[in-house]
Amino acid sequence: MPNTLYELTTTRTWDYLGLSPGTPKSLLQKANMGSSVIVGVIDSGVWPESEMFNDKGYGPIPSRWKGGCVSGELFNASIHCNKKLIGAKYYVDGYVAEYGVLNKPGNPEYISPRDFNGHGTHCASTIGGSFVPNVSYLGVGRGTARGGAPGVHIAMYKACWSTGRCSNADILKAIDEAIHDGVDVLSLSLGARDSLSPETDVIDLTSVGTFHAVEKGISVVAAAGNDGPGAQTLSNVAPWILTVAATSLDRSFPTAITLGNNITILGQAIFAGPKLASVGLTYPERPLSGDCAGLAANPKNTMQGKVVLCFTADLNPTSTAVKDAITAVRNARGLGIIIARNPTHLPIPSRHFPCVMVDFELGTDILFYIRSTRFPFVKINASITLVSHSVATKVATFSSRGPNSISPAILKPDIAAPGVNILAAISPNSSLNDGGFAIMSGTSMATPVVSGVVVLLKSLYPHWSPAAIKSAIVTTAWKTDPSGEPIFAEGSSRKLADPFDYGGGLVNPEKAARPGLIYDMTIYDYVSYICSTYKYNDVSISQVLGNKTVCPKPKPSVLDLNLPSITIPNLKDEVTLTRTVTNVGPLNSIYKVMIDPPIGISMTVTPHTLQFNSTTKIVSFKVRVSTRHKVNTGYYFGSLTWTDNLHNVVIPVSVRTQILERYHDEN
Repeated sequence: MPNTLYELTTTRTWDYLGLSPGTPKSLLQKANMGSSVIVGVIDSGVWPESEMFNDKGYGPIPSRWKGGCVSGELFNASIHCNKKLIGAKYYVDGYVAEYGVLNKPGNPEYISPRDFNGHGTHCASTIGGSFVPNVSYLGVGRGTARGGAPGVHIAMYKACWSTGRCSNADILKAIDEAIHDGVDVLSLSLGARDSLSPETDVIDLTSVGTFHAVEKGISVVAAAGNDGPGAQTLSNVAPWILTVAATSLDRSFPTAITLGNNITILGQAIFAGPKLASVGLTYPERPLSGDCAGLAANPKNTMQGKVVLCFTADLNPTSTAVKDAITAVRNARGLGIIIARNPTHLPIPSRHFPCVMVDFELGTDILFYIRSTRFPFVKINASITLVSHSVATKVATFSSRGPNSISPAILKPDIAAPGVNILAAISPNSSLNDGGFAIMSGTSMATPVVSGVVVLLKSLYPHWSPAAIKSAIVTTAWKTDPSGEPIFAEGSSRKLADPFDYGGGLVNPEKAARPGLIYDMTIYDYVSYICSTYKYNDVSISQVLGNKTVCPKPKPSVLDLNLPSITIPNLKDEVTLTRTVTNVGPLNSIYKVMIDPPIGISMTVTPHTLQFNSTTKIVSFKVRVSTRHKVNTGYYFGSLTWTDNLHNVVIPVSVRTQILERYHDEN
């Protein structure tokens, strides 16, 4: 198989999700903070001196652990590993084969498990960092930092490097060794969009590796990708992977902009101060009428000693246009910049140079003020931390969206978690570093949040399969934020989030520990999926999956894969599909169905009541789905819920009517 290149995708979180250590009967306490579990993190390495990796109070390393630590540049295995950081290895051969030697001028790196850019340290500490009090970043977000499962044992497999790139071959070797070493959970904050490649009808190496991990009972959690908000932009779409989208949480960093007319606007920034008091405010009219991309071409004397307002339509806050605008203002000895842009959740950290984000509407208000007075001026205060239910939860602009372009009948992403402005440990080499911590955003940051929840569930239910844990997380997710408000999806226009934005919804750890029913699967279900989706013969599938597998005849329907979701991408008349649920709640339970069908879609479930007892623990049901639409439609969304008045087991339903098959609609 051809080698493929991957890229890294980038403490209020746990209280926001209701996972507080102060609650005696919480999941965190019941799972003993994940102390019986080993999580493998495939990333850019680890900074072992971070206080979040201290092993105070740790018991012995689990006897099943077969891995170890490997020494290398500035990494001493006997010193830097402990009872918490129990494994650290690095893989570079695949990267070198593609790019040549590391440590080129301008690209420093450690040829060892030590983390240069900080991405892996951030992710690992989010999963299982120890309690570290009085942490903040540039003065904001102050509090106690910790991971989701602060008792977990961590093994770092460094397959990604300071360039942000990772070789597929290195990742595969890391997965292979992690399986052998005895990890229980794998966390991969990385991805390539061609995770299952239809062009060549082969599964790429990482999907093969994660398949074998799941075959061994190891849950695999991976990032959805940062290519949103466009549709069909997902990474890690294999059904055996738990794929994570990113949301904001109920914390923001408002930064007060007070205009000379005494109107105050709250922008977003991470600005440490000192505040700017009554300085000039300007909007360069030429050469591009205030476009941020054109600031470098403006005469420097128009920006010197002033705060500059500019506009950009670019959705990426770390884009060249935004960076160039900041550089242009600083080079002109400007004092700050206000960037008006599409709504987003990624303020740019700044110690002493204010870079404040506002939306176009507020930017226009500022522009009107500038044009209404001869000597406009402005005051900008340092950022503050606002934690409030009045701060709405949104699927982040950058978070990749469905539908799944590789296998449209498989819903992706599976789940969403906070991935915006996440505070965790970092490498001191990082430009973001502030006292060993940094705020970062990305589905890379959402992935370890879910990995932490998976660790706790694995600790509580060690014999549950990866599919069972995935089902518990998906079917119990919040469809609103924890305060009950709707979750919106950011993009070119804000809309209510749907399953292509957040899968089952926002992860709800406490509910996931009590799912009631689960949609379970074995490795043979995934083999059936591969047989039904890709052009394999029995010989080639055995080569890929590493065993003598014979595809069933006739070819199974991918719609019958026992996922905790129903996605029908090409409904013309009607179809009947099957799902099977396993009771993991009270022994004698009766569940009744509730259906919220997509618009124009009819759904009938048989039977409409499921009864469980000491002898009946697994029950199958059929879902008949038909369409009343007479034309091709986009996807409409609904849900199917089984309830016993104690548990609500909810799966998302997504249906697209296609009267004209294989027809691309440009309208």
